[in-house]
Amino acid sequence: MELKKYKFNDIVIGNEGLLKGPFGSDLKKELYVPKSESTYKVYLQENILKKDNFVGNHYITKDYYDTAMKRYAVKEGDFIVTCDGTLGEIFQLKNITEKGIISSSLLRITLNKELCDEVFFPYFWTIKMKKTLVARANNSVLKHLPGLTDIRNFSFELPNLPTQRKIAAVLSALDNKIDLNRSINRNLEALAKQHYDYWFVQFDFPFDFAQGKPNAEGKPYKSSGGKMVWNDKLKREVPEGWEVKKLEDTLKCDISGDWGEEQTKGNHTYKVNCIRGCDMVNMTNLPERYIIPKNADKLLETNDFVIEISGGSPSQSTGRIVQITEEIINRFNKKVICSNFCHGIRLKEANLVSYFLQTWNTFYKNGVFFNYEGKTSGLKNFQFDSFFSNYWYFPPMELARQYHETYSKIKEKIDKTETEITKLTALRDKLLPLLMNGQVEVKG
Repeated sequence: MELKKYKFNDIVIGNEGLLKGPFGSDLKKELYVPKSESTYKVYLQENILKKDNFVGNHYITKDYYDTAMKRYAVKEGDFIVTCDGTLGEIFQLKNITEKGIISSSLLRITLNKELCDEVFFPYFWTIKMKKTLVARANNSVLKHLPGLTDIRNFSFELPNLPTQRKIAAVLSALDNKIDLNRSINRNLEALAKQHYDYWFVQFDFPFDFAQGKPNAEGKPYKSSGGKMVWNDKLKREVPEGWEVKKLEDTLKCDISGDWGEEQTKGNHTYKVNCIRGCDMVNMTNLPERYIIPKNADKLLETNDFVIEISGGSPSQSTGRIVQITEEIINRFNKKVICSNFCHGIRLKEANLVSYFLQTWNTFYKNGVFFNYEGKTSGLKNFQFDSFFSNYWYFPPMELARQYHETYSKIKEKIDKTETEITKLTALRDKLLPLLMNGQVEVKG
């Protein structure tokens, strides 16, 4: 396979072909506004990690875009890359329906397609660029990509365009199947959220008025005249018979994090896998760490939650959450902890798990956690105790159980699809260096 030498700056278009997002201070949460026909979307790490243009609800005004943010605009076909936290992940923006800009934690790449095929490029980035750039970052909980000058001067070899396209055809066939599975999971998550909204936001859960209790065959509660009562603590109406209590009253215990050591050292001999904030989107490759054996009481169990309490960005709050499923526990030999930038919690009632998860994700999506953040040494910290002292409404346990049963079945399907995605990804990643290095050639 014939190769030609380039620097990275050669395969992007001009000085703006590789661009870091604006300073965090230029995208403070106070600048965000509700979505409208004239607003501009702020694309975040979440868009890359979930491979989805449409997630996210951060917007700025047209005036602010025109006066300060126009340089950071994205256009059809641009690539965006994570440069903080989960490093070097890449995503191409296609079929853009919302004009927007990159956030402070992203890079934007505008490719010179006369030298590098756009389908081939993300594979090249992963095997040639990402691995080297990430290796230069410190092996710590919080990481950052090297500066733009280092990236621009990175040298490498590329095959010609016809060869690039042959390699891309093989790898993209696998990625198309992966994308299909991700689409299936998005639809399943949307179904679960729709169910949650119908029951616990609109309060139209099925209710047997004759028996005076929830029933799968009953009528929608609120729209059928179900009694709503005013709650002074929440300053809103809730269905009669629902409990209003502090969030902390739902907790059986909270579980502190531990980062341990990278290798066995002294009394750090107990091997675990550790969840960081940057692992929450994809729980398939958790770093191995070694902790003190007596800290094994920090091991997580099925239906625990891990909450990111330190990190975030000006455009992304702390408070991200992940549910620990049986599949995650088994995947890592039942020895999973969270890092000391995260916090674990365990609920008193297992039947509340699915309701709690969807409620928490609603808080996160609506930006509630921005109001519960403090700073130490420039790092944002989630004010855990303060938030959990808030009151919220909770459904009767039988209704919570019904929703948990339904959501658990959906989650099981999602987890199985995620397992298939993991296997397909492993196959693609095994082929990737072989094709890129010419050890395997594509005929035809």
